[in-house]
Amino acid sequence: MKNKRFIYKSVAVLMLAGVGFGAVSCNNGNLEDVQNTGTFDESTYFQNEEQSFSGLVATYDMLRKYSGGFENMVTFFNAASDDFYSGGGNSSDGAGIQGFSNYSINPIIMPPSYWRDYYQGIAKANILLEKIPAATMNDQTRNRFIAEAKVLRSLYYFELLRMFKNVPLILKPFKYNDDYYNVPQAKPEDVYAQIEGDILASIGDLPMTINSANEKGRLTQGSARAILGKIYLYDKKYSLAAAQFEMVNGTPGGTSQYGYKLVDDFSTLWEVNNKFTTESVLEVMHTNASNADWGFWGTGKDEGNSVNQMVGIVSYGKVDISPLINDAPSIHKGWGFNPITEDLFNFMQGDPRLNATVFNAKSWVQQGKVTYSAGFKDTGYFLNKYLPRTTDETTQPGAVELNFRQNYIAIRLADTYLMEAEALGGTGSRAQALLDAVRDRVDLPSVPVSMQAIKDERRRELAGEGHRWFDLVRWGDAPAKLGARGLWLASTKFFRFLSTN
Repeated sequence: MKNKRFIYKSVAVLMLAGVGFGAVSCNNGNLEDVQNTGTFDESTYFQNEEQSFSGLVATYDMLRKYSGGFENMVTFFNAASDDFYSGGGNSSDGAGIQGFSNYSINPIIMPPSYWRDYYQGIAKANILLEKIPAATMNDQTRNRFIAEAKVLRSLYYFELLRMFKNVPLILKPFKYNDDYYNVPQAKPEDVYAQIEGDILASIGDLPMTINSANEKGRLTQGSARAILGKIYLYDKKYSLAAAQFEMVNGTPGGTSQYGYKLVDDFSTLWEVNNKFTTESVLEVMHTNASNADWGFWGTGKDEGNSVNQMVGIVSYGKVDISPLINDAPSIHKGWGFNPITEDLFNFMQGDPRLNATVFNAKSWVQQGKVTYSAGFKDTGYFLNKYLPRTTDETTQPGAVELNFRQNYIAIRLADTYLMEAEALGGTGSRAQALLDAVRDRVDLPSVPVSMQAIKDERRRELAGEGHRWFDLVRWGDAPAKLGARGLWLASTKFFRFLSTN
């Protein structure tokens, strides 16, 4: 990724080629059950509802950029924050994640997939939006498909905006005679205006809720409003953000109009089989049913959660202390990425969420019950939310490492509560009630609402879920929190290298 000419050409070629839509067979709306059976001829495809739905599923697939493949956003942006180190086997284990963590990032080691993958999702949405109007289906279904494609495209553009700032705004498929060498970068405000308008126009064509198990994972009015509220928050349109979040959140601590409600037990959010809880607003689906092997990894054909394998502990094993029973958990051996910093571990002391968030391997070693190999930047503290247990290992033919099925919750209700409180400026009775609801769920007493209280609560509540780095940047706190890692010196290259190369 050396210059604009190369970047734009690579994006355009992806869009011109159709970026991997496959002919599929499906019997219902479940996003997990659609099977790829080969390539297709675009000129004769998207003729009916089934074919259009296959294209929609392919557009949803790019959500797995958050937690699928080695270059997933969760582990990489965890590593860039003050709460985690890069980890891994050594200081050169994954140049991209090491560069994110120590701010030696540059156009050579910056993973091109962060640009490429989201533009693939955008390209898929663009093709779908061009073809659906002529497809045979009822108008209600057609409008819903269009709304889903527009919201997904908006979300993918939002991720590009907050990573790269200046990006090309491409709203239609490239044709063979288009000048795809010279696509200009759009002003960020123009991209924001486009995606905010697209979501607003789409909300009414989405269902209020999803009641069918066959449609789990699809967008609703509530999830679209949460995405829009988040985009408004980053765009500094605070009153608009608060209004969208208020519709998502309803009465703090209660059940909203969309059926969202905080779960009673925080720790259950991380149980592998506990998918699509009342707290889940936008959830990325993972499964072991693809039976992915190493040739599939990171291609979009693998559907497992890679965060599990990456944060797993290197060479973890339980010590035989017979005749006593070793009560240490049985954990799948992983690659040791994202060890938790001592700073976060100390910050969470006394918080009821500590044990669900942090696995204290150091303590188990001191008790003589566990052994493991220290990876790079090892602290003895690991991310318990996504730590894989041996009971989570797939029994299907695919590679165990690539087929963990824990879903990733990209947006959950506690997150939207705290974003609304932030959009309200950290003041007022509603902001207080939102903060109180998050704390009350884990039996913590009320504290006076303020921006600092909201920041602290987000750090504890959402630790390890991939939000912290973006929070620090949004608040303007990144230089102070991350300066010791080299952020201040690297900021120009890191935030805007695509704009200047």
